[in-house]
Amino acid sequence: MSRIAYMDYNATAPVFPSVAHAMSTAIAHVGNPSSVHRLGREARAMIEEARESVADLVNVPRDWVIFTSGGTEADALVLKGCSCERVLVSAVEHAAVLKVRDDAEILPVDGNGIVDLNALEAALKQDNRSTLVSVVGANNETGVIEPIGEIVEIAHRYGALVHCDAVQMAGKCAFDVSALDLDFASLSSHKIGGPQGVGALVRREGLKLDAMFKGGGQERSMRGGTENLSGIVGFGAAAREKVNFVEIEALRDDLERQVKALGAVVFGDQVKRLPNTSYFALVGMPSDRQVMALDLANVMVSAGSACSSGKVKASHVLKAMKIEDDVANCAIRISLGWNSSKEDVEMFVQAWKKLVERVQAKQTKSNAA
Repeated sequence: MSRIAYMDYNATAPVFPSVAHAMSTAIAHVGNPSSVHRLGREARAMIEEARESVADLVNVPRDWVIFTSGGTEADALVLKGCSCERVLVSAVEHAAVLKVRDDAEILPVDGNGIVDLNALEAALKQDNRSTLVSVVGANNETGVIEPIGEIVEIAHRYGALVHCDAVQMAGKCAFDVSALDLDFASLSSHKIGGPQGVGALVRREGLKLDAMFKGGGQERSMRGGTENLSGIVGFGAAAREKVNFVEIEALRDDLERQVKALGAVVFGDQVKRLPNTSYFALVGMPSDRQVMALDLANVMVSAGSACSSGKVKASHVLKAMKIEDDVANCAIRISLGWNSSKEDVEMFVQAWKKLVERVQAKQTKSNAA
């Protein structure tokens, strides 16, 4: 089989070998974690070990971790389950946040996708209703990191609670829930080399939420139903892995240096970003055509969020950043991870260079006419 350059880690990361091993052991284990016999207690111990590992990943007590089916459910659990009368979300949130509450108020961002802190403070100052502020830790498309510490400080000053969708951030850069004084944070296993179908909500002690799935009292009565033992164990194994993101950032920077030389327009590169993410445009060739052409060259990339793939429309993130449609419609995202290599970058650049040449040839022909 021909070599494939997988460069879509922000959509889903390949599982670590240690994760596959841990899951195979767990799935072979017989015993409901809620059963009091020995096999049930052993299953419960496996879940609690994983809970400890996920808690350590973001520096919180393990009792704060509630396992869910993924980041989307964790987001919905907060936005639907909190008793706040008002919700403020940024314009660059993932659809998992933007589509939960029809009454959510949208906070604007600047040209880099950073939340307007003055607008946040003004919104909190003008309305004294109980409020939840939900802001993504790092954008899944651009990789831009939001000033979460400052957002928390402003929100708490006005008595508001803060939720952070940290699905792309945790495990890729420093993210300490306790140090940031966050009230809630959403996590996802498959973004960090764990299995799909499992995530977690981190909830500060003492904060109440209404459960979406009521049942047998599992997950501190926040998610009824027998736990996904193998998935949770795999999440825990992924949380224990250590990835050298200094090396990954060097690969990303090398790729960006080469595509910029070929005329790429890179988004968010003037501010702090995730070390693995690059979002840029080849003006003159629509995103979907680039993705398909690269696929044929065995290079796997995306046109933004995997949750909106197949929909030919400009990214709402780039729209919020005031990027013109003729540029935004030509954007693709590269995201690297634990198994990325220099060869992947070389494969991408060689394939993408051919697309640049096609655009240049078309422009030359058009000018000649």
